[in-house]
Amino acid sequence: MDTELSLSRCSLEQRHQFRAASVNLAGGRKFSRFFSLVPKHHLSASERLETMLPTPSTSHVDYERIYEPAEDSFLLLDTISSESEKAFLQERFKLQVSGNVSSSPLVVEVGTGSGVVLSFVHAHAELIFGRSDILTAGVDVNRHACKATAVTVSIAEKEQQEQVKSHGFYIGNILGDLSTPIRPGSVDVLIFNPPYVPTPDLPALPGADDVEQTSYEVDSHLLALSYAGGADGMETTDRLLDELPNILSKDRGCAYILLCAQNKPEEVKDRVMSLDMNFSVETVGTSGKKAGWEKLQIIRIWR
Repeated sequence: MDTELSLSRCSLEQRHQFRAASVNLAGGRKFSRFFSLVPKHHLSASERLETMLPTPSTSHVDYERIYEPAEDSFLLLDTISSESEKAFLQERFKLQVSGNVSSSPLVVEVGTGSGVVLSFVHAHAELIFGRSDILTAGVDVNRHACKATAVTVSIAEKEQQEQVKSHGFYIGNILGDLSTPIRPGSVDVLIFNPPYVPTPDLPALPGADDVEQTSYEVDSHLLALSYAGGADGMETTDRLLDELPNILSKDRGCAYILLCAQNKPEEVKDRVMSLDMNFSVETVGTSGKKAGWEKLQIIRIWR
């Protein structure tokens, strides 16, 4: 056990070292950061600030047992709220289709962690999708993450209400492993920031025997689940990819999945295409630089 915990501490230190902290602006409010999605030289500093949507507060989250939002989290926020992706989502989920009102889109984040990504989409649903009747839900194997996400969403929702702004409808968070709690063909937008760091082993899922471990052991294990990806950092991601053809809605399902360079993104894209002949996949967001050994990108998968 000592060896396992030592590996977890080392990997965690590397993980936080390689991820940049969020940018704190006036009043201590956090904003999602820009990467290569918008040419920075075309915008002044004030214009960039005005374009950014506020990042939900996660000050209540216990980072001893839940992954802290970092560069990968913010890349997801900036990608989903970019002009190109807003245009894609608004066209795909437009309210009127052939004169009929389309059903409310269901957005599910797998592995919500602090809830910063899900609450961001929930709070800014109308700006991102062009409609506010968005249903949002989350799944996580960490019960503390499920509870934290519910609070994060509640805070973001209250802030929207105080500003007389719309928000989505939060269904809740489910304690579960990846797609196991999800009804087949029900997800319109799936978001996944996986445990993508290559590691010698993949941590086991939480079990009943966790009560026999010390609090430190349990917390270290929960954090390891948030970053340790096994061989090529892809063992958990591969499991979810295999389920995409089943869980995405038939006509308009799409997924946003984060990868790092060591995940071999081009091979991942080829694999996705082999899962369903109707799948398309492309990179829609990138860090455009290396953060330590990581070069991050977001791929979008859709039919």
